[in-house]
Amino acid sequence: MAQYSGIFTLSQASQAIKDNNWTGLPPQNVEFLVVAGGGGGGEYYGGGGGAGGLCAGFAGVTVSSAITVTIGAGGAYNTSGANSVFGVITSLAGGGGGYVGSSGLLGGSGGGGGGDNTTQRVGGSGTSGQGNSGGAIFVTNAANATAGGGGGAGTIGITAVQNGISGNGGAGIASSISGTVTTYAGGGGGGSSYGGIYAGVGGVGGGGNGSLTVNGSAGTANTGGGGGGGAYNYFGGTGGSGIVILRYPDTFIAATSTTGSPTITVAGGFRVYQFTASGSITF
Repeated sequence: MAQYSGIFTLSQASQAIKDNNWTGLPPQNVEFLVVAGGGGGGEYYGGGGGAGGLCAGFAGVTVSSAITVTIGAGGAYNTSGANSVFGVITSLAGGGGGYVGSSGLLGGSGGGGGGDNTTQRVGGSGTSGQGNSGGAIFVTNAANATAGGGGGAGTIGITAVQNGISGNGGAGIASSISGTVTTYAGGGGGGSSYGGIYAGVGGVGGGGNGSLTVNGSAGTANTGGGGGGGAYNYFGGTGGSGIVILRYPDTFIAATSTTGSPTITVAGGFRVYQFTASGSITF
C-alpha cells in the first residue's frame, strides 16, 4: 500500500483516500459567523436596542494553537451589549436604545432614539460591515411620545414619524452556516407612550418588540437581537446574547480540543462548531 507524507496535492489526497491510507489533515481556514450581544431597549418611551454586530467570512487558522472564542452578553435596559470574538475577528456590541428623550447609542448596530414628543432625537450609528443605524424621532408637539427602532445587521431601524406610532427594528441577516437557515441580529422595536397607537415590532432575527403598557420584550438569546423599548414608566427589554459558529469540510480532521462545550455536528459535508458560551478551539 502506498504511503503518503508531507504536502499533498488534491490528486494525491484523493488517491490516499482510495487506498484507505488517509488520516486527514487539519483545516487551513474555516468559515465563521460571529454575532455580538444585542443592545438593551431604552426605558420610558424607549428606543429599540441595536442588534449585535455580525461578521461572516473565512479566516485562516493556526494549527496547534488555542483560538479564543468569546460570546457577548446582551445589554440590560439603556445599555449596550458586549463584543463577541473569534481569534482576531471582533463583532461589536449592539448599541443601547435611548430613553426619555435621549439619543440611541452607537454599536455594531445602533440603538433607536428615545421617546420624545417635543424634540427630535437621533438613532445611534452602526458600524460599516457589521450593522446599521438606529431609527430617529421626527415627531414634535405630539400628544403621544414615540421612539425609533434599533438598527439590524440587514437594514436600518425605522424612524418614528407619526404621533403615537413608534419605529420597528431593522431586519437581521440569514445564514445557513449551522446547517439550518437562521436569521440573526435583528433590531428591537421602539416603545411608545401609554395611550399610543403602535409600539415598534422587533426586526426579524431575534429583535424584541417594543411596548405600549409593559416592559419591552427581550431579544432572543444567541441571535444578537436588540431588546424592545419599554412603554411609559417601564423598562426596556434585555438584548439577546451573541453566538459564534464555525464550519469547514468534513474531509479535514476534527478539532483536537475545545472548551466552552460547543455543539458539534457533522452533516452535509461539513464539521460545524456552534458556541453559545465562551471557550476556545484548537485544530
